[in-house]
Amino acid sequence: MIGVFGGSGFYELLDGARQVKVDTPYGSPAASYMVGTVDGVDVAFLPRHGADHQFPPHLVPFRANVWGMKELGATCIIGPCAVGSLQERYAPGSFVVCDQLVDWTGGRERTFLDGPEVDHLSFADPYCEDLRQIAIASLSDVGAAVHDGGAVVVIAGPRFSTRAESSFFSSQGWAVVNMTQEPEVALSRELGMCYVNISVVTDYDVGVEGEIEPVTHEEVLARFGESLGTLRKAVLEMIPRVDSAACCGQETGE
Repeated sequence: MIGVFGGSGFYELLDGARQVKVDTPYGSPAASYMVGTVDGVDVAFLPRHGADHQFPPHLVPFRANVWGMKELGATCIIGPCAVGSLQERYAPGSFVVCDQLVDWTGGRERTFLDGPEVDHLSFADPYCEDLRQIAIASLSDVGAAVHDGGAVVVIAGPRFSTRAESSFFSSQGWAVVNMTQEPEVALSRELGMCYVNISVVTDYDVGVEGEIEPVTHEEVLARFGESLGTLRKAVLEMIPRVDSAACCGQETGE
């Protein structure tokens, strides 16, 4: 099964879609999962922020969301998200398939590895390279402007960055900024699921050189919506290409 953390707009693309409620040791996931097929491949969708986008980034039930995907049998996760650009070359409307991650969050329940047996996740390369190449090819095939690689810095939210923070992130050479990739990626890896991110660039963050107007939540949602059709097409292209052989078999903390 392929897991997708996305919005309700994906549900209509599933054949034979049905709602599935999953109970987890970490509480309830953000919503019921929608489970169906795409070209004969089993797929589970979940809106990470809830069906009505009711969970702000710092309150998303990440552990429950990820645990539920594993319970349903997911082996690979596709994780689209909205991002702000930290570099001029990553223009709004384009897509970045990230290869690195910088965790700038705090206070989140970020691991399943709470003991009593101690384990440490190998996390040097957070994203599955095999899935990344499938994502890049699929985005290209549907005519998207796609960037191969780049680091996403994950901030706690729900506020956006100050100009000073954003300027620092940009000066480090990091590509984009987001609020939800962590701990979603690490948790997926801890449970043995490969993960690929598709970053949808909605705006230039305020640290990019020039007179950048501060972005608003409404603008992010509107610009994400403008890219949603292309994103859906790309994910539909990806799913039939992804099977158990397509995952890279990264070491996990499972």
